[in-house]
Amino acid sequence: MIREKTAYGCLALLLCGALYGCSPSKGKPLAATPEGYKLVWADEFNKDGAPDPANWTYENGFVRNEELQWYQPENARCKKGLLVITVKREKKPNPLYEEGSKDWRKKRQYIEYTGACLKTPGLHSWQYGRFEMRGRISTDAGLWPAWWTLGEKGEWPSNGEIDIMEYYKGGLLANIACGTSKRYHAEWYSKISKLDSLGGKTWADKFHVWRMDWDETAIALYVDDVLLNRVPMEKLANKDGTGINPFKQPHYMLLNFAIGGMNGGDPANTTFPRHFEVDYVRVYQRQ
Repeated sequence: MIREKTAYGCLALLLCGALYGCSPSKGKPLAATPEGYKLVWADEFNKDGAPDPANWTYENGFVRNEELQWYQPENARCKKGLLVITVKREKKPNPLYEEGSKDWRKKRQYIEYTGACLKTPGLHSWQYGRFEMRGRISTDAGLWPAWWTLGEKGEWPSNGEIDIMEYYKGGLLANIACGTSKRYHAEWYSKISKLDSLGGKTWADKFHVWRMDWDETAIALYVDDVLLNRVPMEKLANKDGTGINPFKQPHYMLLNFAIGGMNGGDPANTTFPRHFEVDYVRVYQRQ
């Protein structure tokens, strides 16, 4: 999600959404624990209102990637067993505005769009395990939903980044990034699945299950049990002279819905509001 990036690969695949596309109103999937694992953390979003403050904090304002949205907590709400992150087109004064500023956060006189980013640092983090999220994403032009992790220690990208789910400009991405000798420049291990190859709007209209399996040997990223990307751990040491592997430390997670910016595209012809719906997030670890 934080990036100046070049995709290292492209993956085209056909997926059947029948097993994953049912509405949550028909009943949430049972939280069957995978064999050999134990459930260590979960949020099922079953209580209406604001997300559980024991699980999530928020980003606020203009944050990264020159994105168009202003992050605000009120754009994330739980309703009928779903976390709903909403992006809106709404105009209001930018409290950071400074006339003549060259800082992208300050030179905008007005906020034109709003969204939300939830995160777990300081509350929850994990090293290794199986991470699952069942959700439904909006795929209209200019939209940029993501579910991702960052390492607790180190400066980006040397703290490590895993994009378990990321979508923009017609592509579903599964990315892993580590540090290089140039500050703020990442080495990306990326796979992109074009929305058309997944099933287009029919696919996007359904709920899907994204998963990460992360252990001492590799990081593997899936959607609906189909492998999107797998990178051996030995490839992921930082190339910044330290040799530190940022994936041998705890990571915290983020759920966000962004607009535009460096990668998101142009939302001018998209009708708002749009929603990123999350049925559950679960973390399992080996017994």
